[in-house]
Order: sequence, then C-alpha cells, then structure tokens
Amino acid sequence: MSRREHRKGAVTLRGAQVPRTTTDQRLLDSRGRADWVHSDPWRVMRIQAEFVEGFGSLAEVGPAISVFGSARTAPGHPTYEIGVAAGRALVEAGYAVITGGGPGAMEAANRGAAEAGGVSVGLGIELPFESGLNEFVNLGINFRYFFVRKTMFVKYSEGFIVLPGGVGTLDELFEAVTLIQTGKVTHFPIALVGTQFWGPLLDWVRSSLLGGGMISEEDMDLLRVTDDVDQAVTWMLAHRAARAQRQLGSDVPGADYSDRS
Repeated sequence: MSRREHRKGAVTLRGAQVPRTTTDQRLLDSRGRADWVHSDPWRVMRIQAEFVEGFGSLAEVGPAISVFGSARTAPGHPTYEIGVAAGRALVEAGYAVITGGGPGAMEAANRGAAEAGGVSVGLGIELPFESGLNEFVNLGINFRYFFVRKTMFVKYSEGFIVLPGGVGTLDELFEAVTLIQTGKVTHFPIALVGTQFWGPLLDWVRSSLLGGGMISEEDMDLLRVTDDVDQAVTWMLAHRAARAQRQLGSDVPGADYSDRS
C-alpha cells in the first residue's frame, strides 16, 4: 500500500485518495467545458479564506526574515549548514524565520531557528508530490494558491536571505526585486549567500540587462552577495534601523526622506 502523502489545505490524503492535479492547476487550466464560470465565485471565497488564515496566523509573529533555497539540499551539504547558521543567527538577532516549510535549505533554516529557541515559520504549498512541512517548523500554514503564499512571504518579512536554489528560489528572488523596483514594497533588503553560485547570475544581469539598457544601475544595488551569514544578517539589521529612523523622521514637520536610500 502506497504511503505517499498529500496535503490539501488542512486535509491530509494518502494512497488512492491523492489527487492527480493541484488546486492551482485546476484554477489556471482553461481547457474543457465552460462550466468553470459557475464555480469561480466559490474559488474566490476559498482564496479569501486563505488570506484571512494567513493574516490571522502571522499578524503577531513580529520582525521576521524569509530564507529561500533549494529543497534538494541534503543535510551535511555545505549549503545546508549555512542554512542552519542563518536560521540561528537571525533568531539571535531578534528575528523570526520564515521559509517555504519544505526540506533542504528550507529545513535547514527552520532547524537553526528552532534549535535557537526562536519562531520557526513554514509556509507550505499544495504540490503533486509534496512531503509536508519539515519537523522544525513550529508555526506552519499550508496554502493551496501560490499567489496567496507569496503575499505572506513579502508582507510578513522585513527582507530575504537567499541561498543557492532552483527555479522556485529564482521566482521568489526576482518577484521581490520587481516589487522593490516598482515601489510596491520599500526598504526591503535582499542578501544572496554564496558568491560562487550567485556570481555568474549577477555577471549576466550586469552585462546583459544593465549593459542592454533594460535596468538601471540603481537596480543592481537591490541585490547584495556575500559568503558570510553574519554579514547578511547585519544588512537586515541595518535596513531595520534605517527604516525606524525614517519613520521617526516622518513624524517631524517638514521632514522629507524621499530621496534617501
């Protein structure tokens, strides 16, 4: 008997009960009959419920940093150990740690946070072959819809620390950069940990995107790369202090910080 496990929101399914498609897939798949028109209002209610659940669960988490990285990074790998160190250092700096709740680098950051006695948050997602939240999450939420989950990452984080990862990691990274570039979020630091891994990507961004006039020099400043976890955490703290100073200054009549980075 198969023990493959699937989570559908709050529901756990195993064996023959595991569906072959995900909620996101069914929402975005426009093929077939048009009777989906009559069911979308109910999907809206489900989406609304996910937002309410997420907002309610995370509202009192406090200052937090999201850590991203590959789900395929095995324990004992250098990047896994960096993830553990990042989770621990963030908790020691007064942050909660938010990850996608899965294995690999996500598990590592959650582990470091939990072992340091901090708040270790996992924001899971319904996937065809998901493994559920890792054992080091002490506050976990499972989402059906990627866009709801992504909102939680940005809304309840003061910044991102990004470890080496695959397509999902790149998706979160560049979406965050886009939100900053377009002014949807402000004062949001992004630290890339691993110069050997991220260096070639940044070289390409500089040569092809900046060189081709598709981004500005200021956009390059949105990403900082390091091999030092403590330095990445220091950047997070520096932005936190700068934001607090801006907020204090905004209470002073006539103060204008609009041109300060």
